[in-house]
Amino acid sequence: MTTSLTAPPAAPAESAVRRRSPLAPRGDRRRRLALRVLALVVLYGLWELAARTTQNPTFIPSPGAVWHQLIVTSTVHDGIRGYSGHLLIEHLGVSLRRILIGSAIGVAGGLVLGVLMGVIGWLRVVTEPVVTFVRALPPLAYFSLFIIWFGIDETPKLWLLSIAALPPVAVATAAAVQGAPTGLVEAARALGAGRWAVIRDVTLPNALPEIFTGIRLAVGIAYSSVVAAETINGVPGIGGMVRDAQRYSQTDVVVLGLFAIGLSGLLIDALLRTAENRLIPWRGRA
Repeated sequence: MTTSLTAPPAAPAESAVRRRSPLAPRGDRRRRLALRVLALVVLYGLWELAARTTQNPTFIPSPGAVWHQLIVTSTVHDGIRGYSGHLLIEHLGVSLRRILIGSAIGVAGGLVLGVLMGVIGWLRVVTEPVVTFVRALPPLAYFSLFIIWFGIDETPKLWLLSIAALPPVAVATAAAVQGAPTGLVEAARALGAGRWAVIRDVTLPNALPEIFTGIRLAVGIAYSSVVAAETINGVPGIGGMVRDAQRYSQTDVVVLGLFAIGLSGLLIDALLRTAENRLIPWRGRA
């Protein structure tokens, strides 16, 4: 009798939790969105206040001046097309194409090298100091060498972005492959899987979360290196536009270029996170 009396109250409590749980994420999303909008409004107010206080558009351009440059660089005015003959979207598109190609080459090379480093012990001993050495170098340090080797066309820019993107992926992949659960590996071998079958079916799926983290870091580093890559013959290109505007003290164009780089970088990272959530749905779950 006791059990029959105490059992019914548990069911409504559980159903109430189930009914309330879908509302919690929406409430959290609304709260986060409100906080982000509030932060943007505060930052805008501080920017406007700083511009009005300094009264020096070369030092701190006003939001209105940056907005005006957005209109000017995105349209044709007085027979002048955008900035340096190219619209803002064209500058950004060229830079994104360079980043896409350079990041793809660097990520692919980093994945192959990382897997080999994680599987072959002597190769890891040999290559790890080299990868760490390259990762510590600033992009401009070896960009000059690429200019000497390949000239001032697209080739040195793509090499720079590829080399910048490779080390984070290689290091993350090697660490994830080497740290694969021993129990899973031994179970796969006991079932008759060969070495490369174990890598393909056990090690790499287990390493995917860390690999994706390395890819996101690599794309971010490649994106931050695009300004360095476009310092030489970088127009059209958003980094080349920023560099050219800096020569003529057009601070509003420089700030506009930084906004274009930052916002497109946020979009790319959001796409990568969406792909990560789709391809690795088990991440963060026990």
